[in-house]
Amino acid sequence: MIPAFPAYLFDVDGTLLESGPDIVGAVGQVLSAHGAKDLSFAYLASFIGKHLDALFDDVFPAADAAFREQLMVQYRETYWAREHAGTKPYPGVLEGIASLGGLKATATTKGTPTTNIVLHKFGLRPYFHHVQGTDGFPAKPSPDVIFRAIAGLGVKAEDCLLVGDSVSDMAAGRAAGVLICAVDYGYGNHDEMRAYQPDFWISDLRELSAS
Repeated sequence: MIPAFPAYLFDVDGTLLESGPDIVGAVGQVLSAHGAKDLSFAYLASFIGKHLDALFDDVFPAADAAFREQLMVQYRETYWAREHAGTKPYPGVLEGIASLGGLKATATTKGTPTTNIVLHKFGLRPYFHHVQGTDGFPAKPSPDVIFRAIAGLGVKAEDCLLVGDSVSDMAAGRAAGVLICAVDYGYGNHDEMRAYQPDFWISDLRELSAS
């Protein structure tokens, strides 16, 4: 049984939303236009939750900052054009979030404006007391977004449980001093996540409020 916490911090992509089809579809289209064709879904999805610069550097190791920015602009345009048509909440997310007590915030690599939009689209925004994205500061595995989410809720690190699906989530949570809960779905490498010894593992967000 997982104890109740005063506050919960949630990753979005791969934890709340199965957004891989839109993210991978958009970034794959952009990379293909620049000659990087036939990259697998699994490979591209492994970068979900990280800043896209990590993917761009891996595919185009000689790329300069200007080219990476060009790719980022094209990705954003392509991603928005998809209108989240391939995205959906994971099973149990809506019920799990609605039934969960305590304060709730996001701690995601998405920007805050985009996060607000997708939470509204899928009926999740009313359940969050604070929405925090990565806005011009280092992305996870750096703990910055978690610190800002904690400050946005007005709580302490020891009050919080971070729920995420990736190594970046686990590393950022440990660096921020919060307890961490790994989900066994999503896009993360479970063996790499286990190296951070998550405090809890769950298969469904409804497990957080089970008693």
